[in-house]
Amino acid sequence: MDSLNSRQELLLKALVESFISDGQPVGSTKLSRTQNIAISSATIRGVFGDLEDLGYIYSPHKSAGRVPTELGYRMFVDKMVKVQPVDINLIKKLKINLTKDHERKSIIKKTNEVLSSITELTGIISLPTQKNAELKQIDFLKLSDDKILAILINKNNDVENKIINLDRVYSPSELQEASNYLNAIISGQSVLHIRKILLNELEEMRKDMNSIMSSAITFGKKLFLDTDDSNNESDLLVSGQTRLMNCKELSDIDTLKTLFEAFSEKNNILHLLDKSISSDGVKIFIGAESGYNVLDDCSIVSAPYRFDNDVVGVLGVIGPKRMAYDRVIPIVDITAKLLSEALKSSD
Repeated sequence: MDSLNSRQELLLKALVESFISDGQPVGSTKLSRTQNIAISSATIRGVFGDLEDLGYIYSPHKSAGRVPTELGYRMFVDKMVKVQPVDINLIKKLKINLTKDHERKSIIKKTNEVLSSITELTGIISLPTQKNAELKQIDFLKLSDDKILAILINKNNDVENKIINLDRVYSPSELQEASNYLNAIISGQSVLHIRKILLNELEEMRKDMNSIMSSAITFGKKLFLDTDDSNNESDLLVSGQTRLMNCKELSDIDTLKTLFEAFSEKNNILHLLDKSISSDGVKIFIGAESGYNVLDDCSIVSAPYRFDNDVVGVLGVIGPKRMAYDRVIPIVDITAKLLSEALKSSD
């Protein structure tokens, strides 16, 4: 992102806040009347031109005011937004709901429902599953020229088998070397942590790897990132889908239908939440940053939650890009922390 001078930052911040507030394109006259902005309309128009050239704002209609682009929202979220302290009554509401039940899944389900209710957005949360147990070993068995069987053994000696479709023929020795390489990386790690490694670390190193190491990473991605496992449907809870009908930007029938289908399929959203696993706090995806076309008009605010000091899942909300980030970010953050605390005392 190009750096902005103080005047450009002031006006971009004011424009984004105004657009988030009422959803109307922002003109220079309107902004010149904003409190704490002692700048003439003519000067604002000149700055708008600069911001438009830099890609931070655009005009949706000829002779209309300006609205933020995804880049404008990103600059606002990263540099300008001032989060509000969470209302003490909301914190009390969360705590009360989280302590009503001692069964882990019920606590998580209720958390998602309350988060959706408080933010008035769609709540999403990935569930801890048996797949999060630490893996001990992976072996590969050739089934045919284009298929291998992956055998996963966790620390409790539970065995899971998965079939991987291949793009080329691998010899038994290549499969053995690939399994040796993966075992050195994943032994003693949970699936969540393995996904983090594959997403953030190994892919960046891939250009420096030999062919066997690269093949091992390909197998790992097919196993842990690209799976179409139908069990994933039970690994994600979605609450408050119909709240999106109240968002002007998302309320047309075709957009809602596509979003509801994505909520039903769940895999893409689970993969997106996996990208938040390694975050220390809140992670935000704005529009196309999600990597999924269906979410191009949405923003996702997410945060990981813990059990026994380990990250076991991610919660968050989905809403329009024009969401009140200053309010939503701290709510998602405190909800993840309170859920982590509640799980400590669960059965």
